[in-house]
Amino acid sequence: MSAARPLEGLLVVSLEQAVAAPYCASRLADAGARVIKLERPEGDFARGYDKAAKGQSSYFVWLNRGKQSLAIDIKNPDDAALIHRMLARADVFIQNLAPGAAARSGFGSEELRAKYPRLITVDITGYGDSGDYADMKAYDLLVQAETGITTITGHPAGPGRIGVSACDIACGMAAHSGVLEALIARSISGVGKGIKVSLFDGMADWMNVPLMFYEGTGKAPERMGLAHPSISPYGAFPTSDGALVLISIQNEREWASFCAGFMLEPDLPKRPGFETNVIRVANRPQVDAYIAAVFATLTRDEAAARLRAANTAYGFVNTVADFAAHPALRRHTVETPAGPVSIASPPQIFSDGPRVLGPVPAIGADSAAIRAEFA
Repeated sequence: MSAARPLEGLLVVSLEQAVAAPYCASRLADAGARVIKLERPEGDFARGYDKAAKGQSSYFVWLNRGKQSLAIDIKNPDDAALIHRMLARADVFIQNLAPGAAARSGFGSEELRAKYPRLITVDITGYGDSGDYADMKAYDLLVQAETGITTITGHPAGPGRIGVSACDIACGMAAHSGVLEALIARSISGVGKGIKVSLFDGMADWMNVPLMFYEGTGKAPERMGLAHPSISPYGAFPTSDGALVLISIQNEREWASFCAGFMLEPDLPKRPGFETNVIRVANRPQVDAYIAAVFATLTRDEAAARLRAANTAYGFVNTVADFAAHPALRRHTVETPAGPVSIASPPQIFSDGPRVLGPVPAIGADSAAIRAEFA
């Protein structure tokens, strides 16, 4: 049995490229909305990011399942008129062109909502549509740098990029939840609304704890690699057979259990330098070295067994290859123009069964049919 698709019957028109807007639209498509992706004749440039998925871009396969592709030139008057005919029937319009570009082409969100009052519009930008940064190009790593998240990520030796498109994803997630809220509001009022989301704001929300930490203490959280700046012990330790095990102690009860069940030293919490979290953080090198000496005597399996017995939270520091074979990894198969591709499943598990994900379209695969439908 397949899960119900609650957005069936809704029409989403998405003038999109790259990651943030396609992320939002793909989740609407997963829920059953009909998503018409407007692409340049040469296609979304994310189609060329890599060739890892059977000769296709892994980004594009991930973010464009279940959509229809219409190759179009928005500067062509006939194509612009076609888009307006589509928007007259649409429920949601998403665009992530440069600030002002959609309005200059006749697709400004306020004007569209005035013309089509039930329409929900989503404008995705890098830094918003006003201020000194509005015209800045905003790709994911640039925004990671601007928001300061790279300076609290990585090894103490230097800043690090988060290894996925975190700013794009944060923005796309916020846009998606905003659309769902707007759909609920429209079901009550009958009127659509505008939503603006930027990559910067999406990551700024994620940065609230470091921001408050800095403004409350005068210091930003330090880069700790695989450790936590304000909790000890919370870090990764090598075993005798070369594995790396990350442990997390959240409170003094867990610390006492760890000392008794893993370290086999129930009196360790009474030792100077080990008593409380605040003291352990200040004494981190000694604490970590003491714990590391015990891990070094154990194999991965032995360490895991002892950690489980102590009821200590732990995880293995896995490679991507390890992740690909992880027993907790759920997968879906998505059809693409080059054949089926296995992807990690969407995170939601619905009680009425698994959700079917639609195929990934070739450039302009649906152009003829859509042009005929909206002629």
